[in-house]
Amino acid sequence: MKHALLTATLAAAVLGTIGGTISTASADSIPGMRGHDHTGVTVPDMKQAVDFFTEIVGCKKAMSFGPFADDKGTFMQDLLGVDPKAVIEEITLVRCGHGSNIELFKYTAPDQRNLQARNSDIGGFHIAFYVDDIAAAKAYLDEKGVKTRMGPLPVTEGPAAGQSILYFQAPWGLQLEAISYPNGMAYEKDAETVLWSPKTPDK
Repeated sequence: MKHALLTATLAAAVLGTIGGTISTASADSIPGMRGHDHTGVTVPDMKQAVDFFTEIVGCKKAMSFGPFADDKGTFMQDLLGVDPKAVIEEITLVRCGHGSNIELFKYTAPDQRNLQARNSDIGGFHIAFYVDDIAAAKAYLDEKGVKTRMGPLPVTEGPAAGQSILYFQAPWGLQLEAISYPNGMAYEKDAETVLWSPKTPDK
């Protein structure tokens, strides 16, 4: 009997039930959250990465700083979750048009791995740039010798209809995308929440 009562009490605490009423979780947010400020990317060669983003993609370099290390303690591990002996040799931030910033890191670490994650890998990711003319973007990337994949691919069905996409790749393997939807996407017609877009940055 006591076991059954304890189980019921724990269930009520976990589920938030009182008198058979279940309380649903509210959609909270981080206090004061305004939006996506930057994406951090660790690169093998800082000059190569900065040159690619500024001379090929068209971003603007904003600032560089570093190095950061802790020879005696666990500051790097405590702050960043990396090996205590990891060193950030340099950090450079670039701004890319009407969008959030990209923070480039050059690390050394005793346990450093070169993952080059694919889009299908857990933890894999890509950075997408909105372009006005995706066919022109494809021609430009080809001219610059940048590796591109199939496309541009127009999406003609479903909620994303109206967009065209083209995946491409940085010299060190970072996955990138060019995307365009000059007339919007199908989902926008009835959507309560419309995705932020660099083509209308104030909305």
